[in-house]
Amino acid sequence: MSELTYESTLRELSTEQGVLRYHEAGDGPPLLLLHGSGPGVTGWRNFRGNLPALAAHFRCLVLEFPGFGVSDPTGEPPMAAASGAAGRFLDGLGLAEVDVIGNSMGGIVATRTAIARPDRVRRLVTIGGMGRALFSPGPAEGINLLVEFTENPTRERLVQWLRSMVHDQSLITDELIEERWAQATEPGTLAAAKKMYGRGVLEAMAAAAARSDQPPYWAMLHKIRARTLITWGRDDRVSPLDMALVPMRTIPGAELHVFPDCGHWAMIEQKSAWESTVLAFLTRKD
Repeated sequence: MSELTYESTLRELSTEQGVLRYHEAGDGPPLLLLHGSGPGVTGWRNFRGNLPALAAHFRCLVLEFPGFGVSDPTGEPPMAAASGAAGRFLDGLGLAEVDVIGNSMGGIVATRTAIARPDRVRRLVTIGGMGRALFSPGPAEGINLLVEFTENPTRERLVQWLRSMVHDQSLITDELIEERWAQATEPGTLAAAKKMYGRGVLEAMAAAAARSDQPPYWAMLHKIRARTLITWGRDDRVSPLDMALVPMRTIPGAELHVFPDCGHWAMIEQKSAWESTVLAFLTRKD
């Protein structure tokens, strides 16, 4: 396989709500990869290191959600924009059924898709983030640091947040910090982040949820029909491990794999172990 670079894999898809950008690599059954949230995040940065292993077996499609500085913004809050973008993306490429890997926020989008459209998701893999904290106080440390950065974006606060994402602090390199800082402080990206992680926004969302008579997505996990693998870092300070208990128990047939010495980015921090676990699950003949 030739080298998978940013430029060689970048694609565009025009939709009625602007251009969706994505990265494509490999041949085989379609595998949709959905990134998480946070300062300077992109789908490419979440999954670029995993593409060689995954693209040897699948047609990998790394979608860039609106509101994070790559795909065209829609003006919606990032989570709402992400959910709509995933459906438009599958429709635009004519994909009736896919396997999905979702990191954190991307895992929630993938889970909601699997609940609402069980015909579209064959197998589901999540990486942290999805579920409901049972024992840990909330918001978790990493979320609080994310809010602090969003309210007052400084380089020091970005570094504090990045360090909460991993167990191995050597992963937070100067190159990573500069890459994330440039994207996170772009005016449009920062404005979108405030719609999701501004302190007032989180408080308003919590109040609205308390008043709503609609069940939260985590209360509907029993409706998932896709074979599901939940992956988690044991040392996750953004979405603590006890969040995995509700999905593990309520998603029919769900499997849970916990990686030691690992924070929120299991696909990066335990790259080889995560890839072998996920590929074994996705390629299993059952």
